[in-house]
Amino acid sequence: MAVFGLPMEQLYMYVLLASGALTVLYVFFGDIADLKGGLPVFNLTVILAFIIFGSAIGFLMETATELSEWAILAISGGAATILTMVLYFLILLPLSAAESLSAYSEEPLPGQMANVIISIPVDGYGEVVLENCAGMISKRATGYNNEAISQDEKVLIVEVNDGTLYVQASKPRTL
Repeated sequence: MAVFGLPMEQLYMYVLLASGALTVLYVFFGDIADLKGGLPVFNLTVILAFIIFGSAIGFLMETATELSEWAILAISGGAATILTMVLYFLILLPLSAAESLSAYSEEPLPGQMANVIISIPVDGYGEVVLENCAGMISKRATGYNNEAISQDEKVLIVEVNDGTLYVQASKPRTL
């Protein structure tokens, strides 16, 4: 059987090469084409993986077996579906969940303690560092009541506004 005047082996190889080239382009320019909130079936990574798996298996079966073209198309489509599902559920889905866990949010910052690494002048800005599960993060900070706070002093984050932390010096507890 020939499609577009090409033998099936050649057609599978052209589709494999084209989808491989699209995958390389997607790696470099994937943020432009990223469709958040869509169904996973319409995820470009999943579509390209299905096409690559199907065309690679089809090409190998066309060259290595004597099965009919329709049987090879059905087998390669089924195998590509199974492999794509395995890729999605065992690799892509856990990776996207891990990515969202390591994301940084400013919501839980008020009430946390930080350490001043660049002193905060009156009516000015300095820098504080705070530790969380992802590591250490340094942020711009200013005194909550326009107070000066020296370097290496512990501070309490009172408020976050436009990426700036409003802090006040922490008073040591006396028992």
